[in-house]
Amino acid sequence: MAKGFLIDMDGVIYSGNDLIPGADEFIENLTRMKVPFLFLTNNSQRTPRDVVNKLAGLGIEAEEKNVFTSAMATGWFLERQKPNGTAYVLGEGGLITSLHEHGYSLVTQDPDFVVVGEGRNFTLEMVNNAVDMILDGAKLVATNLDPSPKKIGWNNLGIKAVISMLEEATGIQAFSVGKPSPVMMRVARKELGLTTEETTMIGDTMTTDILGGIQMGYRTILTLSGVTKKENIGEFAYSPDLIVETAADVDLEKWLK
Repeated sequence: MAKGFLIDMDGVIYSGNDLIPGADEFIENLTRMKVPFLFLTNNSQRTPRDVVNKLAGLGIEAEEKNVFTSAMATGWFLERQKPNGTAYVLGEGGLITSLHEHGYSLVTQDPDFVVVGEGRNFTLEMVNNAVDMILDGAKLVATNLDPSPKKIGWNNLGIKAVISMLEEATGIQAFSVGKPSPVMMRVARKELGLTTEETTMIGDTMTTDILGGIQMGYRTILTLSGVTKKENIGEFAYSPDLIVETAADVDLEKWLK
């Protein structure tokens, strides 16, 4: 019996800066029915407060406790790998905030970890520094491995592109914390206090949201309002439990029985 939701954001709740029709109604219904949920995003740039403010601008009321980002998952992971460790960071606000909250110091030499998140402020010199640090023994961690959208005018590389440079230059493979990694998927479920059987992952991407949910044993709902299109679903060896055009098309009364 499904009791709560992990909800992807870009492609499910909004597209860029535009609300996806019916997404606000879907969240209102979850709130009214007292269904626990978390907004689950691989974007590591924003803090929970940033996410709440973005949602407010789209007409959706949420609290910081309703948000779980790959930056937060990365901080959780690193604290358990090496408490009070050090990190050299290629990333921005949300990631830096999370690392500090989990007891990490940001350094420019001899780090325990090189951590990569979304950002536009790091330079090729910083990438070169990261290469030297990794070759000298620092562990390489990515907040996620989301690809670049491959669209003209996009000004923010997907982390996968940056990680590919570092992996090629060092011969070291990165560990990724974000979706579909079980690290983020499991910690998010525990944040809601749900069992595996009670958890539903709803997202627009087969290779992150749906794959991650299936690997964890969650029920899964694919929305066609984002990345994955209906004609592409057959390319995958796995399938979601439900396919809808938008989140507004989910019959919550039926799904939660």
